[in-house]
Amino acid sequence: MLGNHGRSITTAIFTPLAKVLAALHITPNMVTVAGTVLSIALAVTLFPLGYIWQGVVVLAIVLFCDSVDGTLARMTTGGTTFGAFLDSTLDRLADGAVFGSLTAFTVFSMEPSAARTVGICAGLIAMVGAGTVPYARARAESVGVVAKLGIAERTDRLVVALLGALLLDLGLSPWFLTAGLSWVAFASLVTVVQRIWFTAKELNG
Repeated sequence: MLGNHGRSITTAIFTPLAKVLAALHITPNMVTVAGTVLSIALAVTLFPLGYIWQGVVVLAIVLFCDSVDGTLARMTTGGTTFGAFLDSTLDRLADGAVFGSLTAFTVFSMEPSAARTVGICAGLIAMVGAGTVPYARARAESVGVVAKLGIAERTDRLVVALLGALLLDLGLSPWFLTAGLSWVAFASLVTVVQRIWFTAKELNG
């Protein structure tokens, strides 16, 4: 939802920056790789050590800037097949790092409780879902079905998880982080089922 409605806004915002990058001969793939490396580095060094609000703020900025490579690609090469493949693949690494780091925080920093136990389980499912949701779409496309549907896009899942972590760090109940991870886990599983069902229906005519 957020991804669909936010693309036109981010395109307008980042077009001037994309023009500067193009003038410096920086390619969209360079931006994609740099953004992924930065996301992973921030997630694994901040969240497990308890720097929650700091991690949420900087990752939110990086997430917001995620559209720069796409804007730059449309402005220069028009977008390439390899560029789309690289962007999608590296997004999985970044997502896994975020959900994995939040899960690590839950394991090592939360007091033993029901919220901690549920949070760990939800975090593990969210990590698996980060790879399975796009895999279901990719496999559907390999057999000629465009299964671009689901109750939550990548951006939605990241925002909900990061918001839950921020609320916990502001002194609210640890259940906020658990709820965020649980929603991501639930949304991921539902999206996979939706894409399987849609693909089956399309293939069966």
